[in-house]
Amino acid sequence: MLRIGLISDTHGLLRPEALAFLRGSDCIVHGGDIGNEGILDTLRAIAPLTVVRGNNDTADWARDIPESAHMQLDAGTVYVLHNLAQLGIDPVREGVRVVVSGHSHRPLVREEDGVLYINPGSAGPRRFKLPITVGELMVADGAISSRIVELSAGR
Repeated sequence: MLRIGLISDTHGLLRPEALAFLRGSDCIVHGGDIGNEGILDTLRAIAPLTVVRGNNDTADWARDIPESAHMQLDAGTVYVLHNLAQLGIDPVREGVRVVVSGHSHRPLVREEDGVLYINPGSAGPRRFKLPITVGELMVADGAISSRIVELSAGR
């Protein structure tokens, strides 16, 4: 089984609870609004990292981070972008199995036309009364499943 850890909208805060959840991942996806370069270094120390730039990632260190990324898995393609409203492809026509996004701070898992859409929510500073969450994709024998986990974040 392949385990892909999902995190987004850290906004400069990488919580110990999020790190604990991500440990053991075969790879990690960060859906943007990273906040600082040190977060990427910490995540890369855990597992290979795929990352996209969020609308708040405007500093020089983020200039070369792409706005979207593809990951090719045995079970199909994973497409990553920050803001789902800016999805500029037709996932069904392009054979995408999973679309990972961030931006809204609202965790989401939904399937539409055979495409799994997942937003792990926000793992950074709490926004309004939204939960602090991360997610994961599990890939086994061509099947992809997912889950969102709410963190009991202390700060």
